[in-house]
Amino acid sequence: MAYTGEVRRGGAPAVRDLGSLTITKVSVGEMDNNAYLLRSGDEQILIDAANDATTLLELVGEFGLETVVTTHRHGDHWQALAEVVEATGAASLAHAADADGIPVITGTVREGDLIAVGEHALEVIHLVGHTPGSIALLFHDPNGVGHLFTGDSLFPGGVGNTRGNRENFESLLNDVELKLFTRLPDETWFYPGHGNDSTLGKERPHLAEWRDRGW
Repeated sequence: MAYTGEVRRGGAPAVRDLGSLTITKVSVGEMDNNAYLLRSGDEQILIDAANDATTLLELVGEFGLETVVTTHRHGDHWQALAEVVEATGAASLAHAADADGIPVITGTVREGDLIAVGEHALEVIHLVGHTPGSIALLFHDPNGVGHLFTGDSLFPGGVGNTRGNRENFESLLNDVELKLFTRLPDETWFYPGHGNDSTLGKERPHLAEWRDRGW
């Protein structure tokens, strides 16, 4: 089946084979969080051990797990983190500004850091506003488009929730515009923390609308 990025809790994962990197997306937990397992060769990284540790560990399977990256400190994104780390021995990484709010952190990352997965790496992009330490992770596919894992900072239809705080909203939208939309091409595919995927090109025409509406 062609990859659509549409998943539901309790349903089958969606798998995207990029050749040298495979992305497996699954929905877990009562808030339908997306978790992403990336495999290159015999190495794997999990983005957001959000919930349903049994489901996540079944996805990990025989290849094991090198690293879990938590995109931000909100509890719905790390409910299964401790169990997954204990079962796999994986390193647990998050941005330094959010690390105190996340259990079982073994190391921190900052803007521009690279997190290895097999022969590839994910670039850390710091996006301030949804939380102080929210991050996106960018895979530069040498044979295709970019793939961007945005946590709760960018969704189809707008940026992440800033709970009516204008300063946080402007910070987040400014970072998203500068670090994502200004820098990356329309073909860049992004994978959010909840719901369906999109591309930067599909969302780009609405940036001014988002700023005007204030959320």
